[in-house]
Amino acid sequence: MNKVTVCRKEHFNAAHRLHNPEWSNEQNEQVFGKCNLPNYHGHNYDLIVKVSGYPDPQTGYVYDMKKLKDIIREEVTSRFDHKNLNLDTEEFRKVNPTAENIAVVIWNLIRPRINEECDLKVVLFETERNFVEYPA
Repeated sequence: MNKVTVCRKEHFNAAHRLHNPEWSNEQNEQVFGKCNLPNYHGHNYDLIVKVSGYPDPQTGYVYDMKKLKDIIREEVTSRFDHKNLNLDTEEFRKVNPTAENIAVVIWNLIRPRINEECDLKVVLFETERNFVEYPA
């Protein structure tokens, strides 16, 4: 059998501020620039969740896309859409909400809900040109 990857694309909007409380305001501004503005800024995130595995011989599915859609809605979009990640979510109260950290958090939220025999990858677009993948 051939291994296949199925992908689900979703979208959410969220505000955040990149800030390290252990640094001075000057160092935060130098490292994070406009992303450190004290009144936050937002992004229109595009999320691609990839599940890889072998198609089931009876259904032909690697993973039921309806189930994947529901998992993403329950674990990601209902939690993060139209939220201030720093202020409104437990996941980022003590974690700097960089695109890298957001992708890892999303992976950790989804992974327990996907069959262990399937591989999982998260691709998060912060802008049209800037995106991260986890795991690498």
